[in-house]
Amino acid sequence: MKNRFMTYLTQALLIGGLSLGVAACSENDAEEAGEEIDQMVDDAGDAIDDAADDAGNAIEDACENVKEGVDAEDTDC
Repeated sequence: MKNRFMTYLTQALLIGGLSLGVAACSENDAEEAGEEIDQMVDDAGDAIDDAADDAGNAIEDACENVKEGVDAEDTDC
């Protein structure tokens, strides 16, 4: 899970850096550059949320597997 999070974060930062580079080299105005940065931040936040959800689901699945393995009455975690 940690690797997936780092991959998403790296991708988001790379996209953001490239967006800033393109914005600086072209004739885009400051508003368009700001919108690109806002989108990059939103995408990075979504990637982090997805990674956290995946990690939480994996932990819950592992807990349920352990409870099933010991024949617990309640297998929900």
